[in-house]
Amino acid sequence: MKPSASLLGAVWLAAALWLLSRSPAWSQELQLPAPGSKDTCPVCGMFVSRYPDWVATVLYKDGHVHHFDGAKDLFKYLLNLPKYAPDHTQADIAATGVTDYYGVKRLDARAAWYVIGSDVLGPMGHEPVPLATQADAEEFQRDHKGKRILRFDELTPPVLDNLDQGKFE
Repeated sequence: MKPSASLLGAVWLAAALWLLSRSPAWSQELQLPAPGSKDTCPVCGMFVSRYPDWVATVLYKDGHVHHFDGAKDLFKYLLNLPKYAPDHTQADIAATGVTDYYGVKRLDARAAWYVIGSDVLGPMGHEPVPLATQADAEEFQRDHKGKRILRFDELTPPVLDNLDQGKFE
């Protein structure tokens, strides 16, 4: 018995969508300035350009930029702007980017998927590892013994504090 044309079309469509979701081109690269050799993380003071695979960035509407040596410090910054950027507010932010672990390209931090508790350590130890797609996050979690997959709004102060202590609940 021959499969119907509509069944074959549905299979091809599903396969194409799956391939697109796995493609780095599917999640558009965010264009942000690169850190210079003297740019330091406002949270920890480390030189950011030494860690190009982990760079995170906040770009303000006035053109001001802050770079971070990893997503964990980015989130600490965003969750306590009065401490780290008293002259700025959340409303002043034009873009927030993180570096995709697999594609090593800049992603919108709000669209990224984050794996915590893996065997991959960043510049500041345990990091929320940014990935472009849910499928990438699930693959990374399997391959690197990750404990949890989180979204932007789930990276709260208690989660970040636990990461600093090597806890992933």
